[in-house]
Amino acid sequence: MPDKKDLYAGAPDPAFAGKIAGARPPAEATPPKPALSVIAPPAAAKAPETSGRFVQEGMAAWYGTKFNGRKTASGERFNMHTCTAAHRTLPFNSLVKVTNLKNKASVVVRINDRGPFVKSRIIDLSRAAARKIGLDKTGTAPVRIELAEDGGK
Repeated sequence: MPDKKDLYAGAPDPAFAGKIAGARPPAEATPPKPALSVIAPPAAAKAPETSGRFVQEGMAAWYGTKFNGRKTASGERFNMHTCTAAHRTLPFNSLVKVTNLKNKASVVVRINDRGPFVKSRIIDLSRAAARKIGLDKTGTAPVRIELAEDGGK
């Protein structure tokens, strides 16, 4: 009488799979597919070593007139005359210190939107915040962002 495991042969033996045309090893032998990642930080962004605080370095840009008065991802209306920003992952209402690495000027902004949607950037600032650190003249600049207060708490 055949062995019980031979009666339930739903897939060929992995040892012989290469010898049978079109045969594949059983599903448990194939490694699982990796999970899709959410938006990963841009390759240009660096996260300096800190004592548990969120710090990120990369490029920043600003947005204003076109979006003024429109709803942000947090549900509030965007006001380009207040110091707010868009970040991909930080909780809404988090306070973040943004320092322009070219001129060392800094500003504290509140995260109220999602973005930026340009892979090479780490944060989008409102026009008012951009003016305070001289970003309105250049359009983009290298910045360091440091979490001052987590809005999720």
